[in-house]
Amino acid sequence: MKMQSGQKEILKRVLLSIRPHLALVLFSLAMAVISAVLTLYLPILTGNIVDCIIGPGEVDFTAIFALMRKMAAAILITAAAQWLMNIFNNRIVYRVSSEVREQAFRKIEILPLGYLDTHSSGETVSRVIADVDQFSEGLLMGFTQLFTGVVTILGTLVFMLSVNVRITLVVVVLTPISLFVANFIAKRTYAMFRKQSETRGEQTALIDEMIGNQKVVQAYGQEAHVQEQFDEVNERLSKYSLRAIFFSSLTNPSTRFVNSLVYTGVGLTGALSVVGGMMTVGQLSAFLSYANQYTKPFNEISGVVTELQNALACAGRVFELIDAKAEEPDAEPALTLPADPGRVSLEHVYFSYTKERRLIEDFNLSVKSGQRVAIVGPTGCGKTTLINLLMRFYDVNSGKIAIEGRDIRGLKRGDLRSAYGMVLQDTWLRAGTIRENISMGHPEATEEEVIRAAKEAHAHSFIRRLPQGYDTVIGENGGNLSQGQKQLLCIARVMLALPPMLILDEATSSIDTRTEIRIQKAFQAMMQGRTSFIVAHRLSTIQNADVILVMKDGCIIEQGTHQELLERAGFYAELYNSQFVMPE
Repeated sequence: MKMQSGQKEILKRVLLSIRPHLALVLFSLAMAVISAVLTLYLPILTGNIVDCIIGPGEVDFTAIFALMRKMAAAILITAAAQWLMNIFNNRIVYRVSSEVREQAFRKIEILPLGYLDTHSSGETVSRVIADVDQFSEGLLMGFTQLFTGVVTILGTLVFMLSVNVRITLVVVVLTPISLFVANFIAKRTYAMFRKQSETRGEQTALIDEMIGNQKVVQAYGQEAHVQEQFDEVNERLSKYSLRAIFFSSLTNPSTRFVNSLVYTGVGLTGALSVVGGMMTVGQLSAFLSYANQYTKPFNEISGVVTELQNALACAGRVFELIDAKAEEPDAEPALTLPADPGRVSLEHVYFSYTKERRLIEDFNLSVKSGQRVAIVGPTGCGKTTLINLLMRFYDVNSGKIAIEGRDIRGLKRGDLRSAYGMVLQDTWLRAGTIRENISMGHPEATEEEVIRAAKEAHAHSFIRRLPQGYDTVIGENGGNLSQGQKQLLCIARVMLALPPMLILDEATSSIDTRTEIRIQKAFQAMMQGRTSFIVAHRLSTIQNADVILVMKDGCIIEQGTHQELLERAGFYAELYNSQFVMPE
């Protein structure tokens, strides 16, 4: 099987993944050798038994029974060796696949947000789950059949050479036909299996997206359109799978044809040798068995080649994820933050998600400790992007963001992010109990502290009405809770953690007006002495902010208190009047 350079690199990575389990590999090889040698020894015993039957009334039963006892012992040892080999191979494969999957998941946790924003979650899930499964299945077949196949071929040649060199040459001359067939199939199957794996990932991504957004799909009557999308992807997957299976299905009939040629060559040459007195009938019988055993591994290896093509294609996709560029590592030695950080500054900050579209340019901001900073502006002006930069979900292209005079790129991300408490418009809840979700940022919190935080967030009343109260288990992303209830739990989470700085990005967007007024009072109390960044579209929620930043096209175009900005009669005043002044 001739490999392309990309396949060679992938195979090299696979072998490096197997290297820590070298002891198990050696044990498996030893069992494969024992199994193959004893399997090859059986035709010799069979031939000797045939030679013990000379003619009517001339049968050496004593010798036959002795040979049969040897055969029984060889069969039992072979079975035990194959059983042990399968155990070793399973351990190797599933340990390797477990380690590869662990590496992939560990990489996901340190991937920059930009990677996850540009790759669908379903496609990433497909790489970690389906591709690793395909890789492990191909690897298992490779170990099980490749080891025994190679050992059987080499052992058979040795046994055949010890019996008759001329007939062995007939077998060896016909062997390259099988190698040609395997190479022909391998060249065509890898590309198809690669496309099959990629399309399977695309299909998984589509299904994942549709399941997660089924309400939206049905609300806008897009079922037929989504079905068309799925049918198109499914058709492509069917086409690539059919082509891959077609080429791989050529293996069995092609190699069987070669097997028949070899068997015929051995039979004719051996028969002539028996007639010429150069070998016995028993030896010919053994030789015919060897011919079958010699060609059978080529069948299996050809099948292994096909599976390995699929395994390598899937392994390549997993390794692409593992090799994806991780976020910049934390600085060493890292800077430290004081116990209660609060002073934040942005100096000549430039940032854009893509080079083609500029977003934030020459952004400057100085926030004093304990200030409440509100950020307003039209959609797409860079408000949420600014939050992403403060949390270092993205790094600035140029310029500097500092806390207490320390560049945040010199801080450990964990230290930086633990200094902030975030409540976003988009809620995130994990599968678990209500209590576990509230205490996520403060796991050691007591029952009383959890309940107090829930009361401050006005979540306690609806939690009490749940079947098991705080022990109620909710599904991924909140299960059947309303969007407002999910947001209340996220607010309670921050109120329990009480970090030194706060980020509130449309934190009450899904909550009714009456509850919002109460929560705003709780926020006001919580923000006392804490530096707070508040992103809001409803300007009524930010009128008490110490400073309001008005952003447009990535720049601060106005800055001041609510009253100052209204008196200036600029862009902020237009936004405010559009919400509160009735048109004539």
